[in-house]
Amino acid sequence: MEDKIKSAAFLESLKRNNDKIRDDRASAIAEDAQLMYKRETEDLSLSLKRLKREQENMLDMSPTDANSLVLASDFDARNYVAKDIEMAIKIRNLEIKLELAKKRYTYLFGAKIDEL
Repeated sequence: MEDKIKSAAFLESLKRNNDKIRDDRASAIAEDAQLMYKRETEDLSLSLKRLKREQENMLDMSPTDANSLVLASDFDARNYVAKDIEMAIKIRNLEIKLELAKKRYTYLFGAKIDEL
């Protein structure tokens, strides 16, 4: 009985018409693209969160514990400002990229991506 079921599925597969074959291929391609687009969007969101967290951590001026502070003579204001601005630019670029990715996802796949 099991052999009959397998051969029936095989035979049915061979008998599929051209439209069904094209539909199956299109569905597979669309599913792969949608999953990869969603994953890329999730990765962008995670990178953005990490970068924002890193920038916030720059405000922590206690090098060893909650009671210590960086000495004024050890603080390099120029370096701090340069790094903070560089991170702000990276954050803004990621925000733009994430926003565009979400809009394109909605356009390409007809559904909004879950808020990340």
